[in-house]
Amino acid sequence: MARISGVDIPKQKRGVISLTYIFGIGKSRAQSILQKAKVDEEKKVQDWTDDETSRIREVVGTYKIEGELRSEVQLSIKRLMDIGCYRGIRHRTGLPLRGQRTKNNSRTRKGKRKTVANKKKATK
Repeated sequence: MARISGVDIPKQKRGVISLTYIFGIGKSRAQSILQKAKVDEEKKVQDWTDDETSRIREVVGTYKIEGELRSEVQLSIKRLMDIGCYRGIRHRTGLPLRGQRTKNNSRTRKGKRKTVANKKKATK
């Protein structure tokens, strides 16, 4: 496996796909990185030369990725929670924050169902 910015990227995949294993790099950014580094997009990682790998590392180093990006995202969420805006409150309570309905769906955010038992009717 090749190692770029602390992440092992798979060798058997094409360069564009393997760069997306790095947090903060999607397909379009991976394509632009390979263009700037002058590396063929269709070339597999195992076929990269040391020179190409170092050029890719240089270009990737100009972007905010991995730990730095994760901490920025966490700080943004914390800021929303501190100012008490709607999105911050939804983050705090663990509910969806982009207007989705919560009556039937949103199990990913709410977690496993918590069944509430019915009250037994009083018998006379």
